[in-house]
Amino acid sequence: MTYAELARKLQRLGCELRRHSKGSHEIWSNPTAKRSASIPRHSGDLPTGTLKAILRQLEISREDLDQA
Repeated sequence: MTYAELARKLQRLGCELRRHSKGSHEIWSNPTAKRSASIPRHSGDLPTGTLKAILRQLEISREDLDQA
């Protein structure tokens, strides 16, 4: 999954872009869970482990992300 695909799905799930961070990263938050995560904005697919960590930090299940 690319950054652009992830960003669209996170927005559909109610997550918000809070700010840009150092380098090519952004801070996204899940207001429902009151959690946030740093997401790399790189070209190409996100590594599987990175995607899993982002979802865990935002308290979003993979099933919810796939349906968004």
